[in-house]
Amino acid sequence: MSDRKTERDDEKLGLSRRGFLGATAATGLTALAGATALGGAVMSRESWAAAVKDAQQKIHIEPGELDEYYGFWSGGHSGEVRVLGVPSMRELMRIPVFNVDSATGWGLTDESRRVLGDSARFLNGDSHHPHISMTDGRYDGKYLFINDKANSRVARIRLDIMKCDKMVTVPNVQAIHGLRLQKVPRTQYVFCNGEFVIPHPNDGSNLKNLDAAERYTMFNAVNADTMEVAFQVIVDGNLDNTDADYSGKYAAATCYNSEKANDLAGMMRNERDWVVVFNIPRIEAAIKAGHFKTLGDSKVPVVDGRAGSELTRYIPVPKNPHGLNTSPDGRFFIANGKLSPTVSMIEIARLDDLFDNKLKDPREVVIAEPELGLGPLHTTFDNRGNAYTTLFIDSQVVKWNLDDAIRAYKGEKVAYIRQKLDVQYQPGHNHASLTESRDADGKWLVVLCKFSKDRFLPVGPLHAENDQLIDISGEEMRLVHDGPTFAEPHDCILAHRDQIRTKKIWSRDDPFFADTVAMAAKDGVKLETDNKVIRDGNKVRVYMTSTAPTYGITEFNVKQGDQVTVVITNMDMIEDVTHGFCMVNHGVSMEISPQQTSSITFTADKPGVHWYYCNWFCHALHMEMVGRMIVEPA
Repeated sequence: MSDRKTERDDEKLGLSRRGFLGATAATGLTALAGATALGGAVMSRESWAAAVKDAQQKIHIEPGELDEYYGFWSGGHSGEVRVLGVPSMRELMRIPVFNVDSATGWGLTDESRRVLGDSARFLNGDSHHPHISMTDGRYDGKYLFINDKANSRVARIRLDIMKCDKMVTVPNVQAIHGLRLQKVPRTQYVFCNGEFVIPHPNDGSNLKNLDAAERYTMFNAVNADTMEVAFQVIVDGNLDNTDADYSGKYAAATCYNSEKANDLAGMMRNERDWVVVFNIPRIEAAIKAGHFKTLGDSKVPVVDGRAGSELTRYIPVPKNPHGLNTSPDGRFFIANGKLSPTVSMIEIARLDDLFDNKLKDPREVVIAEPELGLGPLHTTFDNRGNAYTTLFIDSQVVKWNLDDAIRAYKGEKVAYIRQKLDVQYQPGHNHASLTESRDADGKWLVVLCKFSKDRFLPVGPLHAENDQLIDISGEEMRLVHDGPTFAEPHDCILAHRDQIRTKKIWSRDDPFFADTVAMAAKDGVKLETDNKVIRDGNKVRVYMTSTAPTYGITEFNVKQGDQVTVVITNMDMIEDVTHGFCMVNHGVSMEISPQQTSSITFTADKPGVHWYYCNWFCHALHMEMVGRMIVEPA
């Protein structure tokens, strides 16, 4: 047996060379793992295998059974959101957001292009941080919000229909990265960071003076109800990740470029960077009092939160921090060190004193900086006082106890690390079930690894990445599932299935297609019954119903160069009987689910006969569900 095969077999048991020193170090190497999770006795290979097998059985979902959790994954460079069942890790659906999707017609249909607005011209997206709306610190299942770093956008997805219904491009900043939600009393604001420092105005006139005071980025708050930008806060340095507290008063963000440098060497110059804390009530009061300005063509209120402002406080932390995470008990902001082996625990209860100038040093709010390992990036939590931090360079997840870390920081001889577990490889975000809410339940942990290397069948130079599912319900973490994934899904969030309430068929009065309904009303068309062609100069609107397996209109005539809008209302009442409309050789396709109205506009630029067909299987006579557009020569 080769050494390589032996190592791979050991890895399956959690006993890789480093795994033995990391994942099972809790049994004896307390200096490394800092815990006695197994009571000091080394677990045998057979016992470990049995424990892993028991954990793996928990992820098996029998045919016909449902997963306990919905998982919402950012689609990364695809610009979409992926919906998974957890713990099975089965992909259930893809929700197009910042991308064009030919299956649903997202980015092609009139309804989706109205949502995309001016940004419909962008064909790419980089979706990063999905987060679910909250009421009183608990997921309410109404919306999911996600950012597009590539084009500085924030989108809202209605979870009852799993469709994006609103989107905003954030002005005055570039690259919306960190995004989190106000938790209490409800999600009124979506907090999001502009990552890169840019000149203001950014019109090319002041590029020679890159160190000018008018060169900065901003913290942004989007109104979750209207999806309009509510306010922006100018900050020193740049901004990375963010989170909010459980009082509705504070939000915080990490900064890795306090120097506002343009190159790597410059970004490493300062000894420390910081966490900037935002006092939301003070910001709101300043705006109400008129103490703001606007920039360029934007009417968004902009306040100054740079050093010396009463709206913000800057807390020095080790260099180049990355993730910023709030513990579900509301006690701490955790700033993850990245270039430091530590994380900084900021006690939220002390922030009032910091803002009231009762503390001499802002570092007094840091109550612990436990040393965890190399490259801490993100921290998540269970419901038993433990935190789980990804170590990018060590390729590990470390489980540690919050209160023990504080005791050790005060000088007590206490081991705060409970366990280290190898993951494959270089983990970024991690997320435990319900962990961003008060209801964190400590059952499952998802680790999103940037590299998979030899974990899966080779697929060429572009490798899959690896999402790993870990059972954290017991004293020890146990890896139970590897899942290949494409194009860097950056982050995910898990909600219990009872918290998500979806529709099975559309409501006819749904606001998603209200504009199309209004257009039909102006044309004197009743969408549920009428099959008509309306001619308005060189604009032609074709209204038809669909009922499996026929369209209400199977042939219509237009002239070459006409702008054609096809409006289809699916009159079927049975869930799953989705129809499609695909016009051959025109780049036109869309989905029309039961009781939905969808429309799509295109130019009939080529004379002749052009067939259209239903591209979603709907009936035994699905292949016969067709029609023709006759285009007369100009």
